[in-house]
Amino acid sequence: MIDWYVEGISFGSCNCDYGCPCQFERRPSHGNCRGFEVVRIDRGHFGDVPLGNLHVALFYAWPGAIFEGGGTMQAVIDERADERQRQALATIIHGGETQEAKTHWWVFHAMASTVHEPIFAPIAFEADIDRRRASVSIVGRLVASGRPIISPATGEEHRVRIDLPKGIEFELAEIGSASAQGWGPIPLELDDTYGQFNVLRLTGAGVVHARGRQPSDSPARYGDQSADSSWRKYGSF
Repeated sequence: MIDWYVEGISFGSCNCDYGCPCQFERRPSHGNCRGFEVVRIDRGHFGDVPLGNLHVALFYAWPGAIFEGGGTMQAVIDERADERQRQALATIIHGGETQEAKTHWWVFHAMASTVHEPIFAPIAFEADIDRRRASVSIVGRLVASGRPIISPATGEEHRVRIDLPKGIEFELAEIGSASAQGWGPIPLELDDTYGQFNVLRLTGAGVVHARGRQPSDSPARYGDQSADSSWRKYGSF
């Protein structure tokens, strides 16, 4: 298996309510799942191929819960990536060179019966995790934004997190509101739905759990991860 590592900032949204029940082992809010994820890779590699300073995005949809299968997915890869980087990112986001069920991308791909070929496009992405704000633009494909949840009682920003000690996508995510319009094989019309802002640290062995991380550690040392292999418990995202 090729050694790889991706570290960056991720923003995503699906059609569930703010408290996406899939994260709590319940079915999707509306019985089905559709959404997107965008990642800014700050550093990373796939073997000897550098992956830093690139973006990737993923559109997905399932007719029911993710674990029931029958889904559709399509990756968007930063057009600035050269040929080797494009192949590497497509491999990773399609669950390749990854231990079984150790990343959400592996699960998404395994549960998708239709996988559209990746497209290559410029991805404009800005995010501030602590402030729960983000904006994304992929011309002709996606316009999306994220913002804090506003309390209807006080009119003030409401801060809430999801903590997944054995998650296969993230360890800790800020939760907010998101809206998105998407075009292409997986169209999106999301308005004030679940928004997720998190640091992403993944290897082919799963999530790098930074809480136990020492400053001198290198990503290559995180091969023995404790990501929950019971991926069928995994819901949206």
